[in-house]
Amino acid sequence: MIDTRALTDMTYGLFIVGAREGEKFNAMIANSVFQVTAEPPKIAIALNKNSLTHDYIKATGLFCVQAIAQEADMLFIGNFGFRTGKNYDKFAKVSYKLSAQGLPVVLDNTLSWMSVKVGQTIDLGTHTLFIGLVEDTEIIKEGKPLTYDYYQCVLRGKTPRGATTFKENKEK
Repeated sequence: MIDTRALTDMTYGLFIVGAREGEKFNAMIANSVFQVTAEPPKIAIALNKNSLTHDYIKATGLFCVQAIAQEADMLFIGNFGFRTGKNYDKFAKVSYKLSAQGLPVVLDNTLSWMSVKVGQTIDLGTHTLFIGLVEDTEIIKEGKPLTYDYYQCVLRGKTPRGATTFKENKEK
């Protein structure tokens, strides 16, 4: 028997994952982001295959991960987490720059960023696990990173359907 409440004891952060294809760029909120090796530094992310950011990473083999500051508000989080870049410009109302690799780096409400070159992908059914080498980093400001627990318990945030941690609410 699986009691899915046990899965809520796993710890996560919330991150912005950005990517670019040609002149278009997009970013989304992801919680399945983790360091997998120290030497050389490698990062893994799991993204839903229906996301535009997933498509851009698949096409280019590059992505940017940004740690969100704990003081970020729900409007900021919702901009990247509950809208699709397929028909909405997520960068219209935020400050950003492009990394040396041409990836979008959000400067508002973020602590740091890492540019990553994909070296391996694993098909997970609904999601793809992208594993890559960290090529560039920058600290934007000091602060506390936003955790998934803080997002859910303090900010009362919801989990979108495409997230790795989504579970259907079957209560009526």
